[in-house]
Amino acid sequence: MRRLRASCPWDREQTFATIAPYTIEEAYEVAGAIEDENWTHLKDELGDLLFQVVFHARMAEECGLFDFGGVVEAVTGKMIARHPHVFGDKMTPESAAAQTVAWEEHKRAERAARLGGILDDVPRALPALLRAEKLQKRAGSVGFDWESAPKVVEKIAEEAGEIVEAQAAGASREKLEEEVGDLLFAVANLARHLKVDPENALRAANAKFIRRFRAIEAGLAAQGKKPHEATLDEMEALWVAAKKAE
Repeated sequence: MRRLRASCPWDREQTFATIAPYTIEEAYEVAGAIEDENWTHLKDELGDLLFQVVFHARMAEECGLFDFGGVVEAVTGKMIARHPHVFGDKMTPESAAAQTVAWEEHKRAERAARLGGILDDVPRALPALLRAEKLQKRAGSVGFDWESAPKVVEKIAEEAGEIVEAQAAGASREKLEEEVGDLLFAVANLARHLKVDPENALRAANAKFIRRFRAIEAGLAAQGKKPHEATLDEMEALWVAAKKAE
């Protein structure tokens, strides 16, 4: 990395801000390899992600901030502090669930030691759906939360109704965007109450849609047609057939 920064014009011109999007992309590539269970590809993608860490650490070293060793020391210290039952003298939690509670309590204590609001350190760069879940979880940790999942379902129905009303009233695109955002935020909250990962749920829904739409394409191809040549009713019939086949 030192040699690249010294000799390659492109690498030399990069900054934390310009490299950050690549770091996020590589993290998604890791998740994709895991989803595909492509373990050879996972090895390569983990290497790419590690390279991103090295890149950021080298730029930080050049600025006199920290180096790669400091990154390793920081995460090592954090893991030791958050696992007193492993590296300290506290009793081991009885279950993974109990460990999760202890982990969150430790993180809460860390946040309390820092100045700022409860939501201040939820990263803005997170995907919006994941950030919504984390914001809600953080607010819920101090009691600002719905009582149960059915209450959230009521809120979802309310938000959906507001979209219909706004559209009927000729609302602007900005207002409709706001209302749709409220609905998505409520759906993320429902997922959290049901202990469902909303990001994984949406990824699975995406995969299901692709699978069934490909079945539509195959069914139309068997009839000598392409999607743009078929009617909505024809495609809907093939969709229902693909759904039943599953």
